[in-house]
Amino acid sequence: MRILISGASVAGPALAYWLSRYGFEVTVVERAPALRKTGGHAIDLFRPAMDIVEQMGVLRQVLDRRTGTDVLTIYREGHARPVNVEVRRLMAGVSDRHVEIMRDDLSEIFYDATRHDAGYVFGDSIASISDGGEVVFDSGRTGAYDLVIGADGLHSNVRRLVFGPESRFTSWIGAYLAVASVPNHLGLDGRMEGVTGAGRMAALYGAAHMADARAVFLFRTPEPLDYHYRDVARQKECLREHFADAGWEVPRLMEELDRTPAFYFDSITQLRLDTWSRGRVTLVGDAGYCPGPAVGGSTSLAVVGAYILAGELAAHGGDHTRAFPAYEAEIGAYVRRSRAFAIAAARRLVPGSRFEVWALVQAARLIDHLPAAVTRAASKIGAAKGVRLHDSITLKDYAAHAVATAR
Repeated sequence: MRILISGASVAGPALAYWLSRYGFEVTVVERAPALRKTGGHAIDLFRPAMDIVEQMGVLRQVLDRRTGTDVLTIYREGHARPVNVEVRRLMAGVSDRHVEIMRDDLSEIFYDATRHDAGYVFGDSIASISDGGEVVFDSGRTGAYDLVIGADGLHSNVRRLVFGPESRFTSWIGAYLAVASVPNHLGLDGRMEGVTGAGRMAALYGAAHMADARAVFLFRTPEPLDYHYRDVARQKECLREHFADAGWEVPRLMEELDRTPAFYFDSITQLRLDTWSRGRVTLVGDAGYCPGPAVGGSTSLAVVGAYILAGELAAHGGDHTRAFPAYEAEIGAYVRRSRAFAIAAARRLVPGSRFEVWALVQAARLIDHLPAAVTRAASKIGAAKGVRLHDSITLKDYAAHAVATAR
């Protein structure tokens, strides 16, 4: 059975791993000319995703590439005294098993784990998909596939071709995220420093295996900004407008925008589709159910979604008419909880008023002084809807199907 996956970031290679294990013939097509190494930014893997990583046999590689951020230092605009938070203590309240890793590193690890079992085609993209699975590529190539899966992110090409314009399914939740690769002029190693004010936050972090650092910006606007998601010059202009009078290290970071080798900017937007499947096509990860970049645990959600989709296809013998609904039923509640959590998280991470900034700083002080056992216990109250929602999903075991359908 031939399956085409669009997208070679995280969800695509993770899906390719499991589909190959279950005996499917997999091809991954990626628009970029090579595996993306654009600097990337730090993402979180929580317990279910970490369990999947371990089953994939790449746990050691993931642990070796973790960022190692131990301390978070927060400055409040207009105040000289910072607050220091132990990241391990903070994350202990969120997940029993957590790793922060650069997105590009995770993508490379997953690619290396799958490139001998799945075919990768770089520098091409899908131009059209017929109801019968015939695909025409931008390059002019054609191919026939039993299934086509969009794992191509928030601005998914597959979703646009099959489901319609992106604007029909997106819901902006009031904020924007930007990430830039910059020199590590503060010598940060295992430390993240940042400043927060009403409606905006800027931070800088490094890692032991990184020669440079990442500058991260989060900010709110009352109305959506006017820009195109590929217009980098306009995106940098927007960023400068909203941080023009910010203090701390922000002026220097603004200067680096003209020299940065890698820059990311996007709205914190949710996708809300009634279904992620249509005929022989389905979506996985951000392409189908992005809860909001930086606030909803979308990478863990993508890894779990890829695992479940492949498992349900194996469990139903490749019959997509049964597997796709089973996949959506299995992950649906997790997706809906992630959406709700992301909306609340966006409000907390980017406080809208000076009082909310003060409350955020006081909460950080409290977390840093409470015993870890108390933090964990408090976080488990209403875990499925609260900060521990990513640990609340129980993974099905599809191992028997891998044996039954192996090549």
